[in-house]
Amino acid sequence: MKSTYKRRRFLHHFGQATIAVSGLTLASFDALSETLVSAEKKSGKSINQARKLGIALVGLGQYSEKQLAPALQETKNCRLAGIVTGTPEKIDKWKEKYNIPDKNVYNYLNFDSIKDNPDIDIVYIVLPNSMHAEYTIRAAKAGKHVICEKPMATSVKDCEAMIKACKDAGKMLSIGYRLHFEPHNMKMAELGKKKTYGKIKKVIAIDSQEIEAGAWRLDRERAGGGPLMDLGIYCVQGALYTVGENPVSVSAKEGEKTDINKFAEVEQSIDFQLEFPGGAVANCHTSYAEQGNTLRAEAEKGWFELDPAYGYDGLKGKTSQGDMDIENVNQQALQMDDFADCVANKKPTRVPGEMGLRDVKILMAVYEAARSGKPVPLKL
Repeated sequence: MKSTYKRRRFLHHFGQATIAVSGLTLASFDALSETLVSAEKKSGKSINQARKLGIALVGLGQYSEKQLAPALQETKNCRLAGIVTGTPEKIDKWKEKYNIPDKNVYNYLNFDSIKDNPDIDIVYIVLPNSMHAEYTIRAAKAGKHVICEKPMATSVKDCEAMIKACKDAGKMLSIGYRLHFEPHNMKMAELGKKKTYGKIKKVIAIDSQEIEAGAWRLDRERAGGGPLMDLGIYCVQGALYTVGENPVSVSAKEGEKTDINKFAEVEQSIDFQLEFPGGAVANCHTSYAEQGNTLRAEAEKGWFELDPAYGYDGLKGKTSQGDMDIENVNQQALQMDDFADCVANKKPTRVPGEMGLRDVKILMAVYEAARSGKPVPLKL
C-alpha cells in the first residue's frame, strides 16, 4: 500500500492520547493537531520557521537510502542538506539525486568540521548501534541537534553519556521512534489510555524477520545483541505505550539456535514477559529466523490489535468491534518534521533521549533475565 502524507487526516486519527514516559508527560496530541492545522490554514507553510532546517544523514545504508532520504522530499519543516559517509563511491549518486553541494559532504574523519556549516542544523545518526554514542556526542559538541536511530546505544552508560553531551551543548536529542508518529500505533495507545475496552489484562507483542548470514546485525560488537536489539525494542515500545505504564519486572528465555554458524554471536530468538504495576503482563517474542509482526491487547471488555504492527507501511488494525479505519502515513516524514518543529520552537520532543535510555535499561534487563533464569526487577 502506498503511503499518503495527509497531515490533517493523520492528526484526526492521532486522537487525544497523552503518554507518560520516565516522569515526562508528553504534549497532548490534540493540542499538537490544533497548532498544526491552525498554522497550515494561515500560511500553508512550516510552523514559525523562516526556512526549512537542514538535516545531515550520517550513514547511507538502506534505511537512509530507502526511507529517510525519500521522506525528506515530503517534509515541510526540514530538508536533506548533507551526507556523511565512509563509502566514496556513494557520494556522486547522492549529490546528483538530491542536489547536495560539495561543502555539505563529509566523511568520518572530517565529521567534526560540520560545526562550521550553517546549512546543517540537525544530524541524524543512522549507523551500527555501537557507533551511536560516539557520533551523537561528536555531533552535539559540533553544535548540532541530534536524532539517533534505535536502539539508542548498546549500553546504559553510553545512553547516559549521550544525554549529558547534548545537555551540556544545549542541543536537543531525539530517538528515531517513528511509531510515535504513526496513527495505528497511537490508536493502540489511545485505546489503552482511555480504557475503551476496560482494563488491559494482557499484551502480545511479536516482531520477527529472517536475516541473511553475514549481516552486521549478527556481529555482537557492532549490534550489541541480536533480534532483541533490532526488533524486540518495538515489542517493548508497543507494550509500554499500549499499557501506558512502565514495567516493574521482566522474565526472559533465549530460544534454541537452529543455525549455530549464523547465530554464533547473538541470540536467534528470545521470549520475554514484562509485568506492569497495574497487573497487566506483556508476552513478547522476537526472532531472526521467522516472520511475525503483531501488537495485540486483551482487556476486560474486548480486544484491539495491529497486524502488521511495526512496518513502514501497510499497517492494519482491528478491534473486537470491527476494523480500524485508519490511513497509512509517511512515518519518517512526520517524525522528522516534528523534531524540526521542536528545535525551531524550543519544544520538548515526545521521543527524547530519556525514553531511549529507559528502553535500553529494559533490553539489558531482558538479557540479564535470560542469562540468570530469574525475574529481574526494573526501576525506571
